[in-house]
Amino acid sequence: MRLGDFSVLTFDCYGTLIDWESGIWNAIAPVLDRSAVTARRDQLLEAFGRYESAQQSATPDMLYPELLAEVYRQVCRELGIEPADHEAQAFGASIRDWPAFPDSPEALAYLKQHYKLVILSNVDRESFRHSRVRLGVEFDAVFTAQDIGSYKPDPRNFQYMLDRLSERGIGKEQILHTAESLHHDHVPAQRFGLATCWIWRRHGQGATASGRPGADVETDFRFESLGAMADAHRAEVSRG
Repeated sequence: MRLGDFSVLTFDCYGTLIDWESGIWNAIAPVLDRSAVTARRDQLLEAFGRYESAQQSATPDMLYPELLAEVYRQVCRELGIEPADHEAQAFGASIRDWPAFPDSPEALAYLKQHYKLVILSNVDRESFRHSRVRLGVEFDAVFTAQDIGSYKPDPRNFQYMLDRLSERGIGKEQILHTAESLHHDHVPAQRFGLATCWIWRRHGQGATASGRPGADVETDFRFESLGAMADAHRAEVSRG
């Protein structure tokens, strides 16, 4: 199997293209400072992942900024902090400030020359609008949890994406699903028969906000950054 076997890259955004864990940590730091609470980054991210997953299952139609605000309240209470409403709302709105991984814009610009680029994301349309500016490319399609009414890893999200792409004449054999989260993306994508590419951003790191897959997962490709994926494609092209 080669990267050049595909014509469409479907992407997770947050954790793959946008550094959401740094965004989460930076957005919650003010309340930690205010409360003089000491929390390790991996401890906080693990708590965030637990509460986010449960909240997404409980309220699948809740817009992501509202869901983030609720998760913030739950994480704060676990840390022994009484959350203020304005802080929870600010945390929910912080998505627009979450940074792109440094390699994302350049790698996407290169990949755009060779593939259609599609987003399948657990956020809302307005939040993604800000992230798209940071990523610097025009995506061929964007499908959000707001559009679908559920959050990955719910299979409805992948079915929705495949149905919409099928309407454009794109079959699953043309698609390489590209993502960091094994739990949110690779496990459900493989159940739909999609080839997958793991952007292993978290190599060598500890706890994650993305949750654990619950089983061993074998992916078709693995790279430690999107830039490395783009380099691998360049190498394929040069070999002919």
